[in-house]
Amino acid sequence: MRRTVPYSRLIGRGLIYLGAILIALWILIPIYLITIAAFSPKDVIYDWPKSLFPQTISLETLLFFIKAQYVLPSLGNSVVVAVMTLALSLVIGAPAGYALARHIFPGKDVYRIMILSTRAFPIVILSIPLAVTFIQWGLYDNLISVAILHTAMALPTTILVTSSVFMGVSKELEEAATVFGCSRVQAFTRVALPLALPGLAASAIFTFVLSWNEVFAATILTLQNRTFPARLFVQLSASPLPFRFAGGFFILVPAILFMFFIRRYLFSLWGITLK
Repeated sequence: MRRTVPYSRLIGRGLIYLGAILIALWILIPIYLITIAAFSPKDVIYDWPKSLFPQTISLETLLFFIKAQYVLPSLGNSVVVAVMTLALSLVIGAPAGYALARHIFPGKDVYRIMILSTRAFPIVILSIPLAVTFIQWGLYDNLISVAILHTAMALPTTILVTSSVFMGVSKELEEAATVFGCSRVQAFTRVALPLALPGLAASAIFTFVLSWNEVFAATILTLQNRTFPARLFVQLSASPLPFRFAGGFFILVPAILFMFFIRRYLFSLWGITLK
């Protein structure tokens, strides 16, 4: 006997799909427009009305941007800072999240709130004390100082996300591993950590994108060794329109490529298998 789906459920499902499509378009349309502008000749960018489908594909705008002073070194600085931030966040945040998930201690819930409350402090208020501190440590205008600050910004989310993920990993599996001769560290690295990879992937995406797009801290803490967004923040106000579109494209691409690379682990968080 064929089952009939109620109209209310169909309408609700249709509204969900419509909302998802609208959100996707809201995100993808600006990316598409920036991309076609980056691959258009400089004179076409100033044309009006603009065509949604490019008539001419050219690398003129991108080459103009790449040849600009400090662009490639700044791109390299952003990659170095993002990788260091990602490594530090996972090395510190994953064990901290595991400890929150596996151990019970007085004030555990208060500790969770305190971790998250650190994100309530605006970086504007902390910028001057941080700059003075890094000058005293001899780390001012250094990529390490930017990576340390980005790690501090990303750690609260990393700890809480990994804590939630490890809570979903059965403790009995680790106990079984210890029965078969594994130490606590081996049970963590061989059993709990592989099962937690999807959550760690989600945390890694957040950390990488946060570090890659962060502007204010990198601008305050560096002068010569600035990251790519910080360099663009300083130069875009006096730059021509093609330079701005090419800069936006170069900011988008690494984050999208990183998410594409990590998607296999992220999709497995929702039970989706990629072939």
